[in-house]
Amino acid sequence: MSPLHRTAQHDRNSDRTLLRFLAVGVVNTAFGYCIYALAVLAGAPPQLALILQFVLGALWNFQMHARLVFAVRGWARLPAYIGAYLLIYAGNALALRLVMAQGIGALMAQLLILPVVVAASWLLIGQVMGYRQGRRLD
Repeated sequence: MSPLHRTAQHDRNSDRTLLRFLAVGVVNTAFGYCIYALAVLAGAPPQLALILQFVLGALWNFQMHARLVFAVRGWARLPAYIGAYLLIYAGNALALRLVMAQGIGALMAQLLILPVVVAASWLLIGQVMGYRQGRRLD
């Protein structure tokens, strides 16, 4: 296989993995945002709703990412995934607090933050799942 062909194949695999990550992310984000919104609408403070969203989503999201995006089997990467998830949560919680301090409501604030959370998730979760720039790190 020529170097040019390998590069083209590498780019297609990277693109497909990113598209799968985004598709799974849409489902995971919708699920998580619904949990957050329901909790806020039920009277939970926004930070508590965010904790609930992250806790309920962690195991589900791990399995979705492992199976459908990164082709990882088993639970060996779960501790690192939870660590990445906690970093994402901490950044999200801080951003939520800062955006809401500008007078933006809890639901709109979280919606505005989501693109940054998705980008951070791609970088961190991809790393802990053994994926970097179209190649497995295993």
